[in-house]
Amino acid sequence: MAQEQIFRFHIQTEAKDLWRFSMYHANKGYLGIFNVLFTLASLYLLVSKWNSTGTAYRLLLLACVLMFTVWQPGLLFLKAMKQAGNERLKTPVDMTFTKDGFTVAQNDQSMDVTWDQIGKVVGIRGEYILYMGRLRAYLLPDRIMGEEKEPFSAFLREVLPKERLKRV
Repeated sequence: MAQEQIFRFHIQTEAKDLWRFSMYHANKGYLGIFNVLFTLASLYLLVSKWNSTGTAYRLLLLACVLMFTVWQPGLLFLKAMKQAGNERLKTPVDMTFTKDGFTVAQNDQSMDVTWDQIGKVVGIRGEYILYMGRLRAYLLPDRIMGEEKEPFSAFLREVLPKERLKRV
């Protein structure tokens, strides 16, 4: 009799995990395309019109170049730092994954989640995002998975249909 494959992770959410999640959402899809095109157009105008424009126009274009490359990531990091200070996020979460679903435990509370309750799993650089809906997701950072990441990825591909997996 084969033993059931079980993965256990003790997750302490950090500001950088929340920041990666926020950056993913701020720059995915058409919004991300717009951000890149806006930045490139602003940079092009800044360089090409440098000698023929005044200081105010240069500063405006410089602000446009920095908007999505420096300010937005900086503001999202400050927001993530504030969120990471939340008592609920400071408390570690234990997640146990089996073929039937997974259990999330924090303090003396736990919740069982079946795989059909998971809308999708998205792999971004540094973590997996397990979406239960539009407003609820669990973050599983690479640093937590360690050497278990590849076996866990194979496990996810086994228990979830392909259309509910993105970059896993």
